Amino acid sequence: MLYLSTRGHADRKRFCEILLEGLAPDGGLYLPERYPQVDAASLQRLRGVFNEGKPGGYAALAFEILSLYIDDIPAAHLRAICERTYTEAVFGNPAIVPLKQLDDGFYLEALSNGPTLAFKDMAMQLLGQLFEYELGRRGEELNILGATSGDTGSAAEHAMKGKRGVRVFMLSPHGRMSPFQQAQMFSLTDPNIHNIAVEGVFDDCQDIVKAVSNDLDFKRRHKIGTVNSINWARLLAQVVYYFAGYFQATGSDSERVSFTVPSGNFGNVCAGHVARQMGLPIHRLVVATNENDVLDEFFRTGVYRVRGSADTHETSSPSMDISKASNFERFVFDLVGRDPARCKALFADALPREGRFDLSGDAVFADASAHYGFLSGRSTHADRLATIRDVDRRFAVVIDTHTADGVKVAREHFEPGVPMVVLETALPIKFAETIVEALGHEPERPAAYAGIEALPKRVKVMAADAAAVKAYIAEHTTAA
Repeated sequence: MLYLSTRGHADRKRFCEILLEGLAPDGGLYLPERYPQVDAASLQRLRGVFNEGKPGGYAALAFEILSLYIDDIPAAHLRAICERTYTEAVFGNPAIVPLKQLDDGFYLEALSNGPTLAFKDMAMQLLGQLFEYELGRRGEELNILGATSGDTGSAAEHAMKGKRGVRVFMLSPHGRMSPFQQAQMFSLTDPNIHNIAVEGVFDDCQDIVKAVSNDLDFKRRHKIGTVNSINWARLLAQVVYYFAGYFQATGSDSERVSFTVPSGNFGNVCAGHVARQMGLPIHRLVVATNENDVLDEFFRTGVYRVRGSADTHETSSPSMDISKASNFERFVFDLVGRDPARCKALFADALPREGRFDLSGDAVFADASAHYGFLSGRSTHADRLATIRDVDRRFAVVIDTHTADGVKVAREHFEPGVPMVVLETALPIKFAETIVEALGHEPERPAAYAGIEALPKRVKVMAADAAAVKAYIAEHTTAA
């Protein structure tokens, strides 16, 4: 299996090369040359693997899916990595991603049972194991540079803390995360973890990561890698839970299922797109946004229009306060027929120059829904409060703010006879202030997180300046 850049770079690379690299040398994102196909017989076999192996069914399924894309790690080693990653001890449930039924044919898929109580753990725990394995095999070190709007950072840091050969430099928007999210990251004192709070919004953090990654000399000299969703390995890990959700929501492989995904950066739902391209019988992929609705605007109009910092709303679902979806390029590459010149013209030329591009008059835009199954919707703070109250009242289930965005939009696109699975994104304790506003009481807090907000914090506040961040990385990698 070889991987190419969405912008047409001539190199073709294997999985373990792009695992440690992040962006392609031309600034594009890596994708496989082709999506492995899962036919009816393969789907039936995978269903058996998932069901037979419980409580190890999810790990066995992960090995089967990952094996279709990874051929440069021996099978026995890859299987062991999956078995170390997806355990009841780490995820608190033998099923790893159990479904919870709300209405008839309407489900939540629990993706937040990991150590940081957010869906990012599903991929990040695997990434930590893969990084340690590959770096050990090479006898090398890696300095991970990432950006987070809330959950990626804590998931990455908890996955990488104490890992041999790995340091983490995580950028977050200063004062923009919930107190619980900040505490999860800033209370870590492991010497290989460095938190940098950037005076700006998430997109400023993301722009710095891309600027550093595009400085190829600095990147090579300081061995910079990434754990953001631009890293293909992370997105690949997320493909697995679409298969697991499908198998749990259906009794046979002739049925179709729709998924609704709260989304800001397009990584989570892009994994669903990959699963659908592989042949998983997904009917609709519904993108749920908050007030920062750049993705909803595209799927409604064909116009992709990024917003500046001043136009990025600070909302009660802060992990989706994103106005430049860094994974969107992967889908658009497929949408324009895998034409790298066209993709480069949109993302490397039109977008930086004009802040937008318009596919509304292009026949490919109709394919976004008709051929690729995408629909979308938008949720506001008032919608979140109403949805949280309704789900609590009717089902005695408390959901977090991002999941509430998903439930609200999923209900708008629910079709009788087609199961709808909403991907739960986090436990409600991470956004306690809004839960109190909606329900009048604090959400349940896992015992391990009692008093976390009061712990001492270790964080460096910096201006939104790529040069300053590079200097900080250089200082702390040299010193180490």
